[in-house]
Amino acid sequence: MKIIALEVDVPGVNPEAITDELLKEEAARAWEMHQSGVVRELYFRADRHAAVLVLECADQDEARTILSSLPLARRGLIDFELIPLVAYPGFARLFE
Repeated sequence: MKIIALEVDVPGVNPEAITDELLKEEAARAWEMHQSGVVRELYFRADRHAAVLVLECADQDEARTILSSLPLARRGLIDFELIPLVAYPGFARLFE
């Protein structure tokens, strides 16, 4: 199942808690997740500083578990809204 994960703000987080070393750890874990195939695409939003990930997982529970392994998420500095996707069925109308 494809799942979009949108980074959301965590109330009360001090931006100074997000250090360069922590961001390096985050990038390393994101790379591992990408190389394993679970993270298919990874972006930042153009309108604000927030990550957008496209994951391939069995379900939202698996996606949540995988995302919780990110160093920033593990420390409660970021969280994600999960949006499950299904294939667009409209093309079938063209062949009825």
